[in-house]
Amino acid sequence: MSAIPYTLQFTEIGSDASGYIATTQFAQHIPFGIKRVFWTYGTPQTVQRGQHANKATEEVLVALTGSITVVADTGRSTETFVLNNPTQGLYIPAMCWTTLHFSEGAIGLCLASTDYDDADYIREYDLFKRLATHLAL
Repeated sequence: MSAIPYTLQFTEIGSDASGYIATTQFAQHIPFGIKRVFWTYGTPQTVQRGQHANKATEEVLVALTGSITVVADTGRSTETFVLNNPTQGLYIPAMCWTTLHFSEGAIGLCLASTDYDDADYIREYDLFKRLATHLAL
């Protein structure tokens, strides 16, 4: 059975006078070894991103600026998360279908457990549902 998505809090260092740093330095915040880092920006508000699941890749998504609304579907339950603080991340397990809506000017940072491999992606929702249902048995 696969894991469920959940939010996690990063360590914040600094002050209003000097600014802040949010860090993943303390490894307990990321539940996997990071192999790839990428960021998404310039997404029009009318565009839905994501719309896929990964067979093996786990991710942590952070809204560095703006907000990102994530609908996370495990095949058994669906939950909506709003990321709007750079000290908060969303753990997205493998076999979790996500749909992302970016606010104007939002920048999303993604930490991934694997290098990119197109074969890891499930891009058809009906196939995802069949596989997720089968895994739940």
